[in-house]
Amino acid sequence: MTRKQPQHLAGSSIRLRNDASIELLEMNDTFWPRLMAGELGDFHHQYLVSLHDFSSDWSGSEAHPKGDEIVILLSGSATFQLEMPEGIQEVRLESPGSYVFVPKGVWHTAKIQHSACMLFITAGEDTQHRS
Repeated sequence: MTRKQPQHLAGSSIRLRNDASIELLEMNDTFWPRLMAGELGDFHHQYLVSLHDFSSDWSGSEAHPKGDEIVILLSGSATFQLEMPEGIQEVRLESPGSYVFVPKGVWHTAKIQHSACMLFITAGEDTQHRS
């Protein structure tokens, strides 16, 4: 992908490499299947920066066993449910700029109150999903 300026996260994601460089990854219909199949690398000590819009609750949960995740609300509202050792912790994001810190290995999902746009900074190595 070329580095024309400006870029937009609706059409690309950003890989933050462990050598402090970046790589633009084109978002298209094949992105998620290729990412899940390992075709975009293993993200060892790397982060994926991505933007997502949600109009309904997540259908499943995910966990990132190799690193933490930060999710920043840009618009709308959502409640994250984190499966902490002491029980479910709910974090309600209601104003732009509010964020949730998801610790390494914690299963989490989101309930969407109003259509939400969120920025994700994810340690993606070995990400796990469940229904």
